[in-house]
Amino acid sequence: MLAGLGLPIAAGLAGTLAPALSGHGFAALMDWPGLPRALALSLGTGLVSTLLALAITVLMIGALHDRPGFVAFRRMLSPLLALPHAAAALGLAFLVAPSGWIARLFSPWATGWDTAPDLLILNDPMGLALTLGLVAKEVPFLMLMALAILPQTDMARRGQIAASLGYGRVAGFVLSILPALYRGLRLPVFAVLAYGMTNVDMAMILGPNLPPSLAVQITDWMGDPSLQHVPTAAAGALVQLALVAAALALWLAAERILAPLIPALASHGYRAWGWDAPLAGLAGTWAGLIALGLGAGMAGLALWSFAGLWQFPDALPQSLTLQTWTKAAPDLAQQSLTTLMIALTASLGALALALAALEAEARSCRPIGAAWLIYLPLIMPQVAFLPGLQVLALYVGAKGSVATVIAAHLVFVLPYVWLSLAPAFRGWDGRIGLAAACMGTPPARIFWRLRLLMLAAPVLTALAVGSAVSVGQYLPTLMLGGGRVETLTTEAVALSSGGNRRLIGATALLQMALPALGFALALIVPRVIFRNRRAMLAERSAAR
Repeated sequence: MLAGLGLPIAAGLAGTLAPALSGHGFAALMDWPGLPRALALSLGTGLVSTLLALAITVLMIGALHDRPGFVAFRRMLSPLLALPHAAAALGLAFLVAPSGWIARLFSPWATGWDTAPDLLILNDPMGLALTLGLVAKEVPFLMLMALAILPQTDMARRGQIAASLGYGRVAGFVLSILPALYRGLRLPVFAVLAYGMTNVDMAMILGPNLPPSLAVQITDWMGDPSLQHVPTAAAGALVQLALVAAALALWLAAERILAPLIPALASHGYRAWGWDAPLAGLAGTWAGLIALGLGAGMAGLALWSFAGLWQFPDALPQSLTLQTWTKAAPDLAQQSLTTLMIALTASLGALALALAALEAEARSCRPIGAAWLIYLPLIMPQVAFLPGLQVLALYVGAKGSVATVIAAHLVFVLPYVWLSLAPAFRGWDGRIGLAAACMGTPPARIFWRLRLLMLAAPVLTALAVGSAVSVGQYLPTLMLGGGRVETLTTEAVALSSGGNRRLIGATALLQMALPALGFALALIVPRVIFRNRRAMLAERSAAR
């Protein structure tokens, strides 16, 4: 498992380094006039979106963690997480564009617009639309990671002690719980920062074009059929890697500088009771905007896929039709089958590796060595080593095959499958296996008939998470597929540059449906398996 993660990354970095040093890549990169702005755009959108996403997550947990609205938001986490980044970006684009749904709802009675205004909302040069899109998509991820870490912080007892000392809800959370929470949340924050700086699909849909972010420009250079820009792309990939490393170092330096702030606030003794209500209102507003924005965007995509004539400023189409689905059915069916086949194969492979490694760990009673390699694909920018893998695949004649794409997806799926499965697997009551072993049951039978069956819910959830991650992979499919492996994600991003909103809506809707189907099965199948085992259903509900 560790070799399957480490070797592709090492080979990709070597494949990136070779053309960057052998040609005039760095000289050509320095001659590109858009480099300073692309670097600033990548760094700015990554840092600002990560700061906002982390602040909103902390604010929501601190101000709303035991209120009814927070429970409702927690229930929406799975649908929001199942939403691929490209589909989320397309939905938000359809919502906030000058001719989008928001402008239609307020026109002409409030805005006076009879035609779509000429406003630069999407693809703005400062990357504001991209930053807000990243925030909307990463808050649910950080929230899920934080909720998984909270039980380890002894939140209830610490909160009671802070309240007994007279601290307000938010102040008590920040002073007594946040330090322990952030220690466990640091790795997910680093993953969000690395993704925010290097993402390609959302940047192509929401980000600026002249110049684009560095990751988008590298992708364009690698896609040049003449291959003359490969050294420049490789040099850009190394610069992007150095930029991410610098951003992580800057974040760690900021942690050291800000670390004494919480003890200083505690020693000051300010209870901050008056801030609870305003901060709760602000947290609720952000939660509502994120859920409503993503939900309305998805509803807009679905409506456009069935829309007939829909002129501006009409809030709704004049008619509904299946014409788009009928015309595009053959292509959509083929792309859906390819997407599903790649996702299932990569997810099953990742699940098999994770289960084997965890079972080996349990039998040997020793933790896995070099476990940090499991998290490396979450922090390592895709654009830093995928160009190298593309060059190597081209050299050995493997570029453009479905098997190569599956192998690339496996590298990115495995960490998420591990994160989803490892806590439940390690938390299984070992006394059950011990009792079976005392009756002469071999370890393999204990694994297949007891542990695996009792962990059906987390195993299926990990499979659903892996499938959702695979469905949303754009850059690995594009680079290693060579344009010959068409998935719903690559097609959706390609269509985003055109004006056929109906076809974009249909493609994005299917892209959302596949992960949603996986999560639905992960919820339904355990209920069927354990329908006659009330205690297992109760245990599963408590775990959720």
